[in-house]
Amino acid sequence: MVLNCVVLWTTVYLDAAVRQLKAQGYPVRDEDMTHLSPFVNRHLGVHGAYNFALPDLAPDAVRDLRDPDTAEDDEEI
Repeated sequence: MVLNCVVLWTTVYLDAAVRQLKAQGYPVRDEDMTHLSPFVNRHLGVHGAYNFALPDLAPDAVRDLRDPDTAEDDEEI
């Protein structure tokens, strides 16, 4: 059940990220899309504390996505 939830959550946000990149004019190639997978695990923390408080979002909305031009502290170079 947890795997199903993670896959669904990841799929929703992958779709939102791709739509945002396309809307901002980034080149998103179909051949690159075939390599996306909802089974990525780098963003998952299997140990620790979790907060399940839902943000105040409209129905069918997702939280704001990060700016793709902003470097993250935990990015691997």
